[in-house]
Amino acid sequence: MDNILIINCGGTFSKSYEPLTGNLIIKNNNKNIRKTLKKFFIGNKKLYKIKGLIYKDSLDMDDKDREELKEFILSQKEEKILVIHGTDTIDKTALYLQKSIIKANKLVVLLGSMEPLSISPAEACINIGCAYGYALASSEIGVYISMNGIVQKPENIKKNRELGYFQWQK
Repeated sequence: MDNILIINCGGTFSKSYEPLTGNLIIKNNNKNIRKTLKKFFIGNKKLYKIKGLIYKDSLDMDDKDREELKEFILSQKEEKILVIHGTDTIDKTALYLQKSIIKANKLVVLLGSMEPLSISPAEACINIGCAYGYALASSEIGVYISMNGIVQKPENIKKNRELGYFQWQK
């Protein structure tokens, strides 16, 4: 069975409520994700590995961050990688990664959540579960986005800001 690398870049998926300020913040750790995955896999850590990188809201990400992510992915031995990312620029990052990832014979699935895992876990759990299942079962290479039960190439999935979810673009 393949070992899947999960890279946490932040985004709403990773936000936590900060009681002193009343703000949602992205902490530089993988605590909430690790806790959730432990429930998914009943503690079998051999199925995945989690690494943190960048820890930003995607609106604050720039091409320098995307380049750092790309180089990090290319330096990893795993061929199947999930990237937890903010939803506002997930498509931009996916398109940025596309050429390099295909040349490296890797499968990268980006995912996010419109609601924080720590506050309302349903959407985040569905998105990471769908991405993980796709990566595990797929023999594809390239870059995909997994949101709202859809796994598609970045040019085929778009965030509908009016409806508040991602849609498949045929």
